[in-house]
Amino acid sequence: MAIDARDAAEFYKTPLGGLTARLLRQILLDIWPHCAGQSLLGLGYAGPYLQCWREQSARSIALSPLHMGAAAWPPGRASLACCAEEEDLPFEDCSFDRILLVHGLEQADHARRSLREAWRLLKDDGRMIIIVPNRRGMWAYAESTPFGHGQPYSQGQLSRLLKSLFFTVEQQRPALFAPPLQWRGNLRAFHAFERAGAALIPQFAGLTIMEASKDLHAVIPLKRKPARRRVFADI
Repeated sequence: MAIDARDAAEFYKTPLGGLTARLLRQILLDIWPHCAGQSLLGLGYAGPYLQCWREQSARSIALSPLHMGAAAWPPGRASLACCAEEEDLPFEDCSFDRILLVHGLEQADHARRSLREAWRLLKDDGRMIIIVPNRRGMWAYAESTPFGHGQPYSQGQLSRLLKSLFFTVEQQRPALFAPPLQWRGNLRAFHAFERAGAALIPQFAGLTIMEASKDLHAVIPLKRKPARRRVFADI
């Protein structure tokens, strides 16, 4: 069952949701420390994370699929939050320098079509970050969080999917090793779980975070060699 924007917003108001958002923002800023003057698009439910670059970007748009509904931006610099069909986004080709896809791919009706749209919108030197629940982790099965809905992916599955759609995987990060529980003891040990899990069992992370770029060489057609003319002599 797919979640809507209100469900996601309620999760991020909880203590566990706040810790999750702060952890993921740290990782995102480590991957993209500077986006000054760039155009950013958030797909899915990306508002809590686009805040990382909102004040420095040229424009920042949070776009949710119609079934999820739009989430209001918090007060601050003027930005846009809107809804659209995830397979037919209302932007021209090569419109964005950066695309962040979170709470989106695992709930998409047609994941490949959604990624094709992202490829179309991304500039030739642009980058995309995808955050998805890891099939081996606990968070993929915790329906009390936005990550416990839809289709989870292993690192290998997501990597192969991106490569089949002409993306190049640049890097990947595991995240979320604490149990998806609002218990006080779990919240206190949240960062300890994160350090231990990343060092000892990265394959069982709750989330996979993957950065990808366009693989332009994969879609350039090869020049066809002219056919040689055959000359037949009468014998």
